[in-house]
Amino acid sequence: MRSAVITGASRGIGRGIALALAQEGWDLTLVARSSAGLAEVAAATGASSVNLDLSDPSAPAAVVEAHLRRHSSLDALVLAAGVGSAASLDGYPVSRYEKQFALNTRAPFLLMRSALPLLRAAASRRPSRGAKIIALASIGGVYAEPSLSVYGATKAALLALCRGFNAEESGTGVTATAIAPGYVDTDMSAWVHDTVPPSSMIPVADVVATVGFLLSLSARSVVNELVVSRAGTSGYAA
Repeated sequence: MRSAVITGASRGIGRGIALALAQEGWDLTLVARSSAGLAEVAAATGASSVNLDLSDPSAPAAVVEAHLRRHSSLDALVLAAGVGSAASLDGYPVSRYEKQFALNTRAPFLLMRSALPLLRAAASRRPSRGAKIIALASIGGVYAEPSLSVYGATKAALLALCRGFNAEESGTGVTATAIAPGYVDTDMSAWVHDTVPPSSMIPVADVVATVGFLLSLSARSVVNELVVSRAGTSGYAA
């Protein structure tokens, strides 16, 4: 049985990934800040859960320790937790800047670092398949978006982190991919419904399917990032 850690599992994309992998027989460790939402998904999937705020610097190590209590390896680390805050740079609050970098950039780094021995162990056990890190970034980390400069910067850093990880670790069978979609139809995108209706957004199911595709690849293929744009756009904006 393959095992995975999924962050941001209580709602949106993380929830969709958790439900899909559970149906495929994966043994999951689910992570989220929302206790009620996390409990619901854990009950639906039969998964183990860890309720904490990943913006706390000590939280990522606690997640890996919780997984290690049940498993000696980790086949997939799915980084779906994130936070966004839209505002112009003029007068942008430092507290909001720090919160986004703490959750969108520092937490993935700490999780990747802490989980690396378990990922290497999984790759050693299944050398043909290897082990995977899949990080949910954003098209805003690739192309500039008004009012999302800070959010885009956190996701651009996540994209760079995955590229650097592959340069160092892909030879061991552990690879990382950042998925960078435009607006996905989740509650996190509700703030733009006046200008971008949900019917024009990327369905959560499409992102879940993309994760499934990446998990199916052999250890010999490296995909640094996948940009997924919305139909009807130029492809260079959220």
